Amino acid sequence: MPRIKSIVIRVEIDKAKKAHNCQANAGHRIQGGDTRLNVRNGRSWDRYCVSCAKTIIERDIIELQELQRQFQTS
Repeated sequence: MPRIKSIVIRVEIDKAKKAHNCQANAGHRIQGGDTRLNVRNGRSWDRYCVSCAKTIIERDIIELQELQRQFQTS
């Protein structure tokens, strides 16, 4: 059976090796050892702090639920 593609792009959670700014908010500093969300962006990764990651995930869940509702009513 062929594998159906996912509409969710590649993401992973890991620990930062060194300190850097969150890509959603430069005021949020990710320290070495902090948990962060990595989202594939072409050949590189965008890296987000826990606070911004929670916001991104919550927003995307709402968008996916709306997409699901549209298919259920079709």
